[in-house]
Amino acid sequence: MRDKIEISSLFILLVMIVAHPAQTLAAGPATQWQDHAAIRAAAQSFLDAYSANQHEGRSEVRLGSLDSRLRVKACKAPLEAFMSPGGRTMGNTTVGVRCPDVGGWSLYVAARIDVFGPVLTARQPLARGTRIQPGDLELVERNLSSLPYGYYSDIQSITGQVAKRTIKTATVITPQLLQPPRLIKRGQRVTLIAETGPLKIRSRGTAMSDGKSGDLIRVKSVNSSRIVDGIVISEGVVKVTL
Repeated sequence: MRDKIEISSLFILLVMIVAHPAQTLAAGPATQWQDHAAIRAAAQSFLDAYSANQHEGRSEVRLGSLDSRLRVKACKAPLEAFMSPGGRTMGNTTVGVRCPDVGGWSLYVAARIDVFGPVLTARQPLARGTRIQPGDLELVERNLSSLPYGYYSDIQSITGQVAKRTIKTATVITPQLLQPPRLIKRGQRVTLIAETGPLKIRSRGTAMSDGKSGDLIRVKSVNSSRIVDGIVISEGVVKVTL
């Protein structure tokens, strides 16, 4: 009778093992590997705070997926996230996550940071050579990470600049689209300002080339016919250092 009970008990145990093999075998490895969700949560939390600190505008952080085959030892200490060396503050970047345990690990997660803010766009079509006025522009929210060629957000900083080519309506204004206005034309009569210490001398001259603000041009003095080099400082005015 006792033998029958032992055989019956053994049979029941075998049935339980066969019926639930996955749970029995997975009990150990389930806690051996680091949970991918915890890795992503550490990276997301870090980048959300990092982006909020770096940028004034609205930002969105998206993480790339982790390889499903990735296996790293479960970390006993809280995971630490950090900006990877050379990581970009917007656009495509990577964020590091490490386990501070002795003999721990570190890995990198792909991410994208999109930052949104006001940028100047053309309110209407602007022909080549148009001198930009405040009424020609309007501020519109754009994804700054998708503007690799730059942008402007201060109207006063580009008022008076000249369109280098035709600009279509709603186009984001970039440095490549503008140039300083021509303040002096070749053959124009200009005022020469010569300074030496506290002494300032004004005279008249004829520009020998066109010039924009900051350009070095040659000017022929009306009185002496002497040719001097000077820097364009404003419309019709050239500064000469003696």
